[in-house]
Amino acid sequence: MLLTLMTLGLLAWWSLPVASSAPNRIVPGDAVYAWQVAGPAMAVLASLPMALAGWVARQPDPGWRSLGLVLLALLGLPLWLVLCVHQLVDPQLPQARLGIGAGSWCTLFVLLLALLDLRTRQRWPAGLYIACLCVPLVVTALCLPLGLDRLALWQEYRGRADDFWLAVGEHLLLVGATVALSLALGAALALLMRRLPALQRAGFGVLNFMQTIPSLALFGLLLGPLAWAAQRFPWLDQLGISGIGWAPALVALVTYSLLPMVRNTFVALEGVDRGVIEAARGMGMSRGQMFWQVRLPLALPVLLEGVRITTVQAIGLTAVAALIGAGGLGRFIFQGLGQAAMDLVLLGALPILVMAMLADGVLGNLSRRLGRGVTR
Repeated sequence: MLLTLMTLGLLAWWSLPVASSAPNRIVPGDAVYAWQVAGPAMAVLASLPMALAGWVARQPDPGWRSLGLVLLALLGLPLWLVLCVHQLVDPQLPQARLGIGAGSWCTLFVLLLALLDLRTRQRWPAGLYIACLCVPLVVTALCLPLGLDRLALWQEYRGRADDFWLAVGEHLLLVGATVALSLALGAALALLMRRLPALQRAGFGVLNFMQTIPSLALFGLLLGPLAWAAQRFPWLDQLGISGIGWAPALVALVTYSLLPMVRNTFVALEGVDRGVIEAARGMGMSRGQMFWQVRLPLALPVLLEGVRITTVQAIGLTAVAALIGAGGLGRFIFQGLGQAAMDLVLLGALPILVMAMLADGVLGNLSRRLGRGVTR
């Protein structure tokens, strides 16, 4: 796998533009390939860590050598962008900017996949993996005074810093409310289905049907009923509930989140060994004690998987909610699409990607730890 990834990284580096330079935000940038920045020799030197990592991957135990080479390649990317700034951006033009090309993005993606592959095969602790991810971010931040402040992505952020952090807060608030509500409703529905088996088929059928409705269509379907309710009941309007805004977004997001939450909760509770339940009943435990002290702790790893899936799904879907005035990072994505400004699109998309990766990693690691604790 590592050899394949390094081969793909080299192909991306040499066949795709690594950057684009433009005199201002309006004019489209000129694509620049790696060998055009500082000559073929420098491009070969920059790709050398990936080539060595691919060669080391052929050996029986690549171990720490592969990790060091992959990290070296990751650290080389911001330094290469600094070189691109000094070679391509005219310092006499204050509006000139450097865009990150597809070659750089694809190379970064491949190197992150290589880190994940090494962690999985070598069984490194999660702390080491997070540290490896933080090192390139720290180096990039240190390189800002060296010229990376001329990156188009950074200039888009600098002009919208206050709005950016406000959008991050709105996004996290909407995701947190979605996960909390779907967890409470999902647990209640799962418990009700366990008590009334006749509701299982109908309940899962309705939840599966709701998943088939496109997100934009569901947002549109909620506009009329919520606008009517706000007009009919003034106290709803005072709470901020209307046809647009956070209310229809929250209802739609909770609707999409119920299926994975209900299914995982139901499977988790049903999957507890009946022998353990019988042993608890033989010890004289009440139904409440059996649920809280036996069934729920044993079901918690699978239940957390439902929370993980729901959280990652909600982080992505919340971006679409910006179309109905719910705020969040999605508004940068749609503003960028409307202005044909891809760096503005990335300003909204990249934090969403980071949030999803962090949520998936943290909750997945917690679920695995609880699973190992249960098996012991």
